[in-house]
This record gives sequence, structure tokens and C-alpha cells, in this order.
Amino acid sequence: MQYIVGAALQQRILVLILSAVLIAGGLFAYKQLNIEAYPDPVPPLVDIVTQNPGQSSEEIERYISIPIEVQMAGLPYVSSIRSISLVGLSYVKVQFTYDLTYREASQLVINRLSQLGPLPNAAQPIISPTSPIGEIFRYRVVGPPGFTVMDLKTIQDWILLRRLKAVPGVIDVTTWGGKSKTFDITVDLDKLLAYGLTLKQVLDALNGANNNVGANTVNLGPQSAVIRSVGQIRSMEDIAHTMISARDGTPVLVSDVAAITVGHEPRLGVAGQDANDDIVQGIVLMRRGAETLPTLRRVEAEVDRINNSDLLPPGVRIERIYDRSVLVDVTTSTVLHNMVMGVVLVFLIQWLFLGDLRSALIVSATIPFALLFAVTILVLSGESANLLSMGAIDFGIIVDATVIMVENIYRHLAERSASHAPPPSALATPHGLTGKLATIYQASGEVTQAIFFSATIIIVGFFPLFTLSGVEGHIFGPMAKTYAWSRKPRPSSCGHSGASTAASSPACSSDAASPWLSAACSWWWPASRQARSASNSCPSSRKATSGCARHCLPRCRSTRATPTPTACAAWSRAFPRSRP
Repeated sequence: MQYIVGAALQQRILVLILSAVLIAGGLFAYKQLNIEAYPDPVPPLVDIVTQNPGQSSEEIERYISIPIEVQMAGLPYVSSIRSISLVGLSYVKVQFTYDLTYREASQLVINRLSQLGPLPNAAQPIISPTSPIGEIFRYRVVGPPGFTVMDLKTIQDWILLRRLKAVPGVIDVTTWGGKSKTFDITVDLDKLLAYGLTLKQVLDALNGANNNVGANTVNLGPQSAVIRSVGQIRSMEDIAHTMISARDGTPVLVSDVAAITVGHEPRLGVAGQDANDDIVQGIVLMRRGAETLPTLRRVEAEVDRINNSDLLPPGVRIERIYDRSVLVDVTTSTVLHNMVMGVVLVFLIQWLFLGDLRSALIVSATIPFALLFAVTILVLSGESANLLSMGAIDFGIIVDATVIMVENIYRHLAERSASHAPPPSALATPHGLTGKLATIYQASGEVTQAIFFSATIIIVGFFPLFTLSGVEGHIFGPMAKTYAWSRKPRPSSCGHSGASTAASSPACSSDAASPWLSAACSWWWPASRQARSASNSCPSSRKATSGCARHCLPRCRSTRATPTPTACAAWSRAFPRSRP
């Protein structure tokens, strides 16, 4: 596998082109990346809401909640069914396992609800559009002086809701605060008795008048005109002029027996902001599976279009209270801050200890390369990035392999420059690699296997995260995948992997905490006794090398053989204080 290193050294221009393509592809993928503040760890959960005003909680439980629970009990992949019964409200939660998607689960619930028998008062169960991470935008409706919360609530219900629900990616818009406008008809019983009418006649007259009726057509020559009766109530005057009956040829109107006023429904809650304790607030809910930023941009564009048009009365506008982009920006800034600080710290520390600018730049460039590669894989796999998947990456672990590789190559190049001769190595150099390229190839061959196994051990340490299921798997799984993609292990060997007589000395494993020292030991220590006896045999006098052995053997902890004069000279150049 050292062939990859040799091919990269032989095709340097191709490597630079591929690096540029990776950078360009990573930047393009970053523009297309769906960034979320946090993942949705909740399994498919379908909420069934049924309203039946006037019934007590016991009646709701008996006649609505329990029949729905029984109907849902036979669904496959259901993990739990819970319900809450309040006055006039039934709330049933059906939770599925991760074997189904939310769409599949909701379709199963809808199919089963269609088989449910009639409920009291023709109550109709519906699927709630809410989700744990669905809220993406909050706003308030602001009007000029003189506008009441009832007027603002009417604008919210009849103008804003319809347009914001039409935005792609939005599933629903919830209104908080305000007063719902009503037309109150207060019947005078004395007048009703004087006209000889009943309350039922008044109700029937109002229900019958609030309706548009279609008729036939009238032929006008070769054409036909459609006729319809428009009777829908639109104002208080329409209510007042609704006829109940006729008495002695005189129509009896609603205004004759009742007083019509403007009122509001009983309030169940109040919304406030800062010093204003009564406002009209809207909450935009995103559809499950939709992308946050694109949906949020479309909502903001629609809000700007509404504010800049004549849809709203003069002085009425929409003000933003909160949107999800705040959390997304915090997530993005956290990841970028970590990356910049990681690059700067790695660069400064590498430059401080090696004193070489190019080596420091190469090591620090590993961080953005790794992140761009991870972002590309995220986009290709259709996954989103969030603070858990991107912000938890340890940049120190990402660059450790590069630090070891660059440090060993730098040491070999420095020794080659000092001795004007390539170091002895049993690793066969590919054809065409001479001079510095050969030195780089030999230096990389000493540490690549150690780097490969160290990276593999770290990635294997994340295997438990890949095996997690349920909520834990959805939270920590993306982080493990992103970290594995950002790692770039290199095939290699600690010692002389290219030689047939190669052997990994104990120095490569015992001194793993000091890669520069381990590489030095594996470089000067003979590959085997055969090679040592054939070419670099020890001198007849062991006294001549006793000083070298006294300093080299304790560090390398290799075989019992005595170092050769070549090894002593190399060790003396590498460690001046260890000279005999």
C-alpha cells in the first residue's frame, strides 16, 4: 500500500489538481449543505386531536379517547399509545419504532381512522402538524393607534394565515393571543313573545339566510347567464335585515326582536412581549423532513412581500420576534470558530517546534481539507449538519497523522541536507524518485503503517456509536459518521515495509509517544541479522562501539546486537548529547 505514496510523489501535478477539485467541490457542497441547529431524535410520533366542545373530560375519555386508542392498537410497529382527555379536547399520541418513517406512520394512522365509527356530535379527529423541531419563525402583528387586538386577530386569521400556509415547507401557522371577533345577537324574550315567535325560528332563519344558493340559467339569445342567490352574511346590517317571518303581511326582522353587537369568544390565554402584555402572535411550523434555511428564507420573503404590498391596512405590519436562523448561525459560527482556532493553534505549535514555515502550513491545511471532505460526503448522502455532528470534532485528533508524517519527513530532509547523502534504507524506491522525493518516500514508509493503525484504532473506537439505536443513535450517529469521514488514514508501515527482510523493531511500538524518536530508531537500526552480517557487520573490537551501544540500546530497546558504525554516526548526528 506504500504504492499510493509513491504514485502521489510521481504524479504531483495530478495531486494538486485533485486537491483543488476537492476544495472547489467542498465549497460547493457547503453551499448546498442543509444546516440544522440540532437533530430530530424523536421517533415517528403521530398526534391525533379531536375537539368536542361541551363534553366533560370523563365523556371525552369514554366516547372519544378510548375508541381511538382501541382503533390504533392493532397498527404494526407501534411502541406506545398515550392519551390526554380534557374538557372538550382529546389528545392521543401514537409512537412508532424507527422501522417506519413519519410519512408511513401517519398514513397508517389515517387509514385506521377512516375505519373509526361515528363519534358524538360528529366530532372529527385530525392529525396534529406539530413536531419537536417544527417551530422556525415567530412574529407579531402590529397596528397603528386605534387598532385593537381583535382587529389584529381578524387580520391574522383571514389574511396572514392563508398566505403563510401556502409557503413551500410550511405545514401550519398557529395563532397566540388576541380576541376572535364574533357577532352577538341578544334576543329580547318579551318582543319575541309579542310577535308570537320562538327562539328556534330565529336560529333557523339565521342559518338559512347565511347561505349562497345556486339556480338555473337564463337564455339570452345564443348565450346563457348563470343565476345564483347570494345570501351569505357579511356584516351586522345583513344580520339585522334577516327576515324571521311575516305578520299581517309585514316582515319580522331579527332587528325587531334582538340587539346585534360585536363581541369576542371567551379567551383561553394571553400572549405578551416585553412591556406589552397583550399582542397577537403567530408561529410558523415547518413540515417534517423539510430543510430549515430554505424554508425560512421563503417565509421571510413572503413576510417582506406582505409588508411591502397593499394586502394589509395602512399602518399594519408584521414584526419578527424569533427565527431558527439564530440557532443555525450560532451552530455555523461555532464550527467555523473551532476550525479557525484549530488551524491557528496547530500552525503556531508546529512552527514553534519545527521552525519550518512550510511544514506548519501543510499540517494546518489538513483541518479545512478534512472538513470539506466530510461536508461533501454529508451532501452526497443527503444528511444534514448540526452542532452535534460538526461541532464535536476534535481537530487535534484529525491532524495527528499529518504531524507524525510531516515531522518524520522534515527530519529526514534535514539529515540529508547535513550529510549530503541519502540515509540507508531497505525500502525499495520506485523508479523516477530521486533526491528529495526519494527521501520523502523513505521517510513516509517508516511511519505510514503506524499512522494507518492509529487512525483505524480511533475509528474503531467509534463503532459503539454506530451500533446505538433509538434516540441515542440519532443523536450521536451523525457525529461518528462525520468524524470517520474527516479522518484520512494512510496505508503505511512503521519500519521498512517495502523490503522482503523487513521487520518492525520494538522501538516503533515502545516509543510511539515520540514519533520522531521512533522513526529515528527504526531508520538506523538494522533490518535483520542477515542484513547486518552481510553489509553492516560490527567491527571486531566491541570496545569501539561500546559508547554508541550505551546510548542507543536503552532508547531503541531492539535486539541484542551491537549497533554498527554507520548507525552510531547517524545517531550521533540526530542526538548530539548522546555521543560517546
